[in-house]
Amino acid sequence: MKVRYYPNDQIIMGIIFLLCGFGIVMMYSASSIYAMNKFDNYLHFFMQQIKWLTIGAVLMLMLSQVNYQILKKIAYALLIISWVVLVMGYFFKGNNPASRWLVLGGRSWMTTSDLARVSLIIFTAYFVEKNKKKLNDCKFLLTRFTPFLGISLILILFQPDTSTAMIISAIIMVMLFIAGTDWRYLAGVSVFGILGLILKIINTPHARDRILNWNDDQKIQSLNALGTGGLLGTGLGDSIIKNGYLPAVHTDFILPIVGEELGFIGILVLFFLFWFFFTRGLAVVQEAPDLFSMFLSFGIIISVMIYFLVNAAYVVGFAPTTGLPMPFISYGGSHTIFTLMSMGILLNIARRGRVGSNTYYRGYSYDY
Repeated sequence: MKVRYYPNDQIIMGIIFLLCGFGIVMMYSASSIYAMNKFDNYLHFFMQQIKWLTIGAVLMLMLSQVNYQILKKIAYALLIISWVVLVMGYFFKGNNPASRWLVLGGRSWMTTSDLARVSLIIFTAYFVEKNKKKLNDCKFLLTRFTPFLGISLILILFQPDTSTAMIISAIIMVMLFIAGTDWRYLAGVSVFGILGLILKIINTPHARDRILNWNDDQKIQSLNALGTGGLLGTGLGDSIIKNGYLPAVHTDFILPIVGEELGFIGILVLFFLFWFFFTRGLAVVQEAPDLFSMFLSFGIIISVMIYFLVNAAYVVGFAPTTGLPMPFISYGGSHTIFTLMSMGILLNIARRGRVGSNTYYRGYSYDY
């Protein structure tokens, strides 16, 4: 019997569509009652998410066809544009005291940090390739890389969006660690960043309250939902917690609804899909045709997985509430679109990769 081989990009695309399909079903289930009460339309959030998924899918398919090498030429430009968008968020934020959303014409267009996250991953991958022989030079890194990272993180941190700044910092630090960056630089930047973060949290009331009230009513209701679901769940659409007992169930806290309605089996399926995505993504990294694409694909995969794991951690009480969405699953416009755009870049790299093409690991071996 002849075994058919499915290229890695086709497998990853299949996983992406499965995750998006899983997400839209659960998002509708979680949001329908709230949508009816607020907009007199069960389908309000569902139709919005369909629109964003469609836009994201079109952009994903387009980016999967455009040579990713172009991103190297515009890495600095993308980063500067992301700064402009972040600054605009301070001035065009509507009536919301937090400026993490860009509001124009009375409409919220995007979460300003989403572009910054993708731009920083692209810039870091480009920087690693261009300066691979200088990653052990702390002075060089402090003068040539830290200012670009610092400007992005400071603009996000003072939106205020402490949790996103932390997550993006973690993504970039993991990329630099795998690249073989001098441990003294990583340790120094990390310690300085943590101290700054502590000071920021102390002086930001809502961030301080999240730390002090780690397991608040929201966490308790979340755990109640997960416990109610048991092994097989109460049935799709039959959640009790979503009826006003737990806010943001279609955004930040959608995992408890999965657990309540689909049970442990539903959560297990979701975790398996993300694990499968991660393993196939690592295959793309291993087969990447050059250093830039290797770290670009790695950064994209790590970004998705960190967001997923942090979201799962805080809904079960292992971390303070951060407000971070679950990729592919949570309701949200710009996060959905930028996540799918990054998937287009990943698919692009997967199609150009070749088995055994990369032996670079922790900066000790080069084929270039």
